[in-house]
Amino acid sequence: MKIQRSSLATDSTLYVVPTPIGNLGDMTPRAVEILNMVDIIFAEDTRVTKNLLSHFNIQNKLKSYHSFNEEVVAKEIITNLNDKLNVAIVSDAGLPAISDPGFFVVNLALEAGFSVVSLPGANAALTALVASGIPSERFYFYGFLKHKKSQKEKELLSLVDFKDTIIFYESPHRIKETIDIMYKVFKNRKVVIARELTKRYEEYIRSDLETLSKEELNLKGEIVIVVSGADIASDVLKLNELTIEEHYNYYINQGMDRKDAMKQVAKDRNISKSEVYKILINDPL
Repeated sequence: MKIQRSSLATDSTLYVVPTPIGNLGDMTPRAVEILNMVDIIFAEDTRVTKNLLSHFNIQNKLKSYHSFNEEVVAKEIITNLNDKLNVAIVSDAGLPAISDPGFFVVNLALEAGFSVVSLPGANAALTALVASGIPSERFYFYGFLKHKKSQKEKELLSLVDFKDTIIFYESPHRIKETIDIMYKVFKNRKVVIARELTKRYEEYIRSDLETLSKEELNLKGEIVIVVSGADIASDVLKLNELTIEEHYNYYINQGMDRKDAMKQVAKDRNISKSEVYKILINDPL
């Protein structure tokens, strides 16, 4: 068991610092303080981060850390920590390690025995969720789906019976295909598309998958998709496509007695037991 008691500034600490997802006013005073205090900042895109640092008058050493060089640079970061330097990592926008580089170096730093301090801040997934109107007490963040249509459908099939709200990230040029596949796999559910969050053209599209699958969806900007969880399990949805007699016989073939089978059919279809009884037998049980 390892216990870390974080303080504002200790030698050899890796700081995970969130940056605004669009509105620079969302940069926290503590984030500014940490970026001023550390010895080196490692950024996903130094061009983007230079603009951020300039806006907040932060003059600090800036180096590159992204998905294509993270294994090499992570070792460099560990060397810096071994030299008793404080290091910060930032992504282009939002929290590092959430659909962005960060996990690899965090894990490496912890394994090497260094403290890792994460600051709270802007995050597109949570921002979209709380304003979506879709239940938020339990949710599953998935991030980006695979690009290939067949892989995307396979991933969504693995999520089809999740009862909790699911959050995805998507790019504008793939949003139409993704919504169409979601409708095919998930059937009709509530869905919210949130784009350009905190920016001038922020927009929420609240609808359902069936309706959106019929739209062109020529959207721009960063996109978050929030989809409601499964009300009915996928196997029950398939059974509900059968006739009541076929549905009943399925449970009989599974070994249920007649009365329990009828009750289960009524529950699956959200109808009264008497409706099932009337179709299956002359005299209700």
